[in-house]
Amino acid sequence: MIVGTAGHVDHGKTSLIHALTGVATDRLKEELARGLTIEAGYAYPEPPPGQAGAVLGFIDVPGHERFVANMLSGAVGMQAMLLVIAADDGIMPQTLEHARILELLGVTQAWVALTKIDRVAPVRIDEVRREIAAWLDTTAFTGAPIFPLSSVTGVGLKPLESTLWAQAARPLPIHEAGRFRLAVDRVFVKPGAGVVVTGTVRSGRVALGDTVRLLPGGMDARVRGLRAQDREVDLARPGERCAINLSGSGIERSRLARGNWVVTSASLAADRTRLDVALDWLPEAPALRHWTPVHLHHGSAHVTGRVALLEADTLDAGGSALAQLVLDSPLQAVHGDRIVIRDHGASRTLGGARVLDVAPPRRGGRKPDRLSWLGRLREVLSEGAGPPDWQLLFSRREEGSPPEMTSVDLAALAVNLDVPVDDLQRSASAARWLVLSNQAEHHALAPTYERSLYDDATERLASIHELEPAMRGVDIDRLRRMVAPRLPADLFRPLLEHWKARGDLAQHGPFVALASHTASLSAQDEKRWDTVRPLLVAQPCDPPRVRDIAGQLGWAETDVRQLLHDCALLGDVYQLRHDHFFLASRVSELAALIQQLDGESPAGATAAAFRDRIGCGRKLAVAILEFFDRIGFTRRVGDGHKVIRKDMLFE
Repeated sequence: MIVGTAGHVDHGKTSLIHALTGVATDRLKEELARGLTIEAGYAYPEPPPGQAGAVLGFIDVPGHERFVANMLSGAVGMQAMLLVIAADDGIMPQTLEHARILELLGVTQAWVALTKIDRVAPVRIDEVRREIAAWLDTTAFTGAPIFPLSSVTGVGLKPLESTLWAQAARPLPIHEAGRFRLAVDRVFVKPGAGVVVTGTVRSGRVALGDTVRLLPGGMDARVRGLRAQDREVDLARPGERCAINLSGSGIERSRLARGNWVVTSASLAADRTRLDVALDWLPEAPALRHWTPVHLHHGSAHVTGRVALLEADTLDAGGSALAQLVLDSPLQAVHGDRIVIRDHGASRTLGGARVLDVAPPRRGGRKPDRLSWLGRLREVLSEGAGPPDWQLLFSRREEGSPPEMTSVDLAALAVNLDVPVDDLQRSASAARWLVLSNQAEHHALAPTYERSLYDDATERLASIHELEPAMRGVDIDRLRRMVAPRLPADLFRPLLEHWKARGDLAQHGPFVALASHTASLSAQDEKRWDTVRPLLVAQPCDPPRVRDIAGQLGWAETDVRQLLHDCALLGDVYQLRHDHFFLASRVSELAALIQQLDGESPAGATAAAFRDRIGCGRKLAVAILEFFDRIGFTRRVGDGHKVIRKDMLFE
């Protein structure tokens, strides 16, 4: 258990830690000279007899108002608060602010050390105790035990020490959900070892030999050494004070600083300069106006920015609201992270925020569907201290949500939540959502939304079949644009396969139709096609153009072009150029050849290699390859063409 001190300057925080542990946490020359804590200090006492398994650590923070930023950097790792109040002074400004800060950071366990009782009369001790108890009832720490003591005489120290060790023997529950993250609060060089960073593990695990990434900057490093609670370990877990000895190219003391992060997820490297948050404004803070400039403290980082309110133009003292933080410098935040907000002059704490979305859209932040989604993300935060149940997010998402908000980009959500996309796929499936995946794209559709898309697709197909009975079906991408334009093209095919399994839809090459639909040419056009088809078969590599067919048969050019267009709708031919139609069977053979050439060369299928294989001119070879690029089967990469849609059907 990591316990942090809090309280006003000169109320005896550092002296109390020394009396409890024997460790002097002030280490800087300036601190020793001035008798004033400037940077957070750390102490890890040995457990008393009979409690060998208990682990207790202390973070001693500065109490002067000028060093609140340093206090916040140390407070990030606290699991419980030891609030220090001097009996002669009583409750002071930094007593109030420190307690509020820890409240905003989610700390709920607290004890109060009423120090310097050797300097006051017993009546004063009782008076201050009543004052403290009444004030605690207005905070999250109501009922916190109060221990009158003196760090000088030792009176009252034993009951506090026993209480702390008893709690350390049954630590607060901590879940290990998410990937490894550590906010760096100190960087130093250890002779013979190299660069060491320290901080408190926020999530996940880190082990000796792991590869980690330093943010911002994106440098990779290896975990060469590891200490937790000032002991050599092989593995560090959430809630533990951790020192990591880093090794790797470019790892230098000058390139690292407080506010950096050590992570294992590359997705956190993105610059996050806009954060949608759930905002809590303190009762003693002035009303908040939209676009107010503020100071923001996240982890051990400190940046400036503005608060953009999403539900109104003002927020009264003591209120809560959805908001967006627009940052002057990026933060490496994820969903659920806590941020402390101070005023533009950095002189007082105003409120706090919990991160909901790290990559909000640039527009539409105040739309009802967007606010509804942020509300769902906020509800997940309040489900308790255990690991988040992402299934609740999907279960609640559909209730009362407009149709356009019942499709979730799982890949983007995984980055926001800092969890593997597989976890979200399982949660969505358990909530009976339809999960669609294709390479890097992962989406989930709510049951009613998926059914509405299916009904829309079948209704549109029926209407098109009635208007154009000779058409074999609707092109797959055209159908996607009609019924699901927001769904990525690569995910519409898995959705189509799911629909086809129901038996009501059929696919004919690139066309989709109702299974009951049959399309054919008129009797007259069938006879004409029987005449034209042999001409295309005779020259499969370079079939005659429309004008050549018309001249050879003595037909009108417009009649030949209309016939071939109708055949293209039926899937019998493909129009590669304005007057150039290839048989579907030949297009399928060409696609197979391109895929073969792509597999033979890292450059893909080049025009020269393709021309040599099919025995045509370079100009035609280029035109054929451009056709496959145009329909999305291949993509031009340098001089070659790489296959990107191996599942495309051409017959």
